[in-house]
Amino acid sequence: MNLKHIVVTMILLISFNALSAEVNVYSGRKEKLVKPLLDRFTAETGIKTNLVTAKADKLLTRLKNEGRNTPADVFITVDAGRLYRAKQAGIFASVNSDTLNAAVPSHLRDPEGQWVGLSQRARVIFYAKDRVKPEQLSTYEDLVSDAWKRKICIRGSSNIYNQSLVASLIASNGKQAAQQWSNKLVKNMARPPRGGDRDQIKAAAAGQCDIAIANTYYYGAMLTSKKDSSQVKAAQAMGLFWPNQQGRGSHVNISGAGVTKHAKNPENALKLLEFLVSPESQKWYAEVNFEYPVSENAEISELVKSWGSFKSDKLSLDVLGRNNAEAVRTMDRAGWK
Repeated sequence: MNLKHIVVTMILLISFNALSAEVNVYSGRKEKLVKPLLDRFTAETGIKTNLVTAKADKLLTRLKNEGRNTPADVFITVDAGRLYRAKQAGIFASVNSDTLNAAVPSHLRDPEGQWVGLSQRARVIFYAKDRVKPEQLSTYEDLVSDAWKRKICIRGSSNIYNQSLVASLIASNGKQAAQQWSNKLVKNMARPPRGGDRDQIKAAAAGQCDIAIANTYYYGAMLTSKKDSSQVKAAQAMGLFWPNQQGRGSHVNISGAGVTKHAKNPENALKLLEFLVSPESQKWYAEVNFEYPVSENAEISELVKSWGSFKSDKLSLDVLGRNNAEAVRTMDRAGWK
């Protein structure tokens, strides 16, 4: 074989490998929040992406059942509590990436490199502007004062976001204080928990309660809704308050991802994670879903900027997972439905 034939063969092999390169993604996030970024990744790298979306807990069960036969290379889900469960189930592999370490603060990624945050959301206090003044508000802890008796709307204890909030209180204040807080919060609920975060905001706007606890990105989605004017109206009636600004800061959580333990394309999987924490990807998340970037170098949307800057709790989010079981028991003992 002459030199010309060798060069042509090498070019063909490189082209074939580029075309056959792929990465398989299981995502607990909706397709519209993942697919556009995967398409950009493919356009930039030539690596094909195959996406499967479903409820996060169903995907975790699927990954457990598939074991080493899973086609998944990357698992994306929301909340540090779920990421911790996946880690405990042996779903993730540990990776070491200078790119990930530089882009994502240490408290927003697993200490053993098994998962990394992709976007942030804060779980804060929303108040009815016509009935509550922001100067009446201060901390999560103060929500159990008599001033808010039967005036709070919050979703149920089975919700992972609330479990992580209680887990953070356990970490900050101790088990006993978190139990007392949960006991009193139940007494301050305006109604038995039902519905999602948007329902809490709508209930407060309608006068069923004065305060709602919800994630910030739901508020952004309601304010910009083009399909439901009632959501816009309800959100406009509510103000956003950042709790615990004189102390540890407001509670934050993440969406995140990791490379699976039995990934068939681990190098491509790592490339994808590094792409997802790049400034451009982070900016896209912030603009489309009104979340906060995990990267300090990324921009946030104009709407999110309008909510003002805030101090966030720098608690290692791994702790939320480790405290999850105790948080669930705490809420059960309090009678939090």
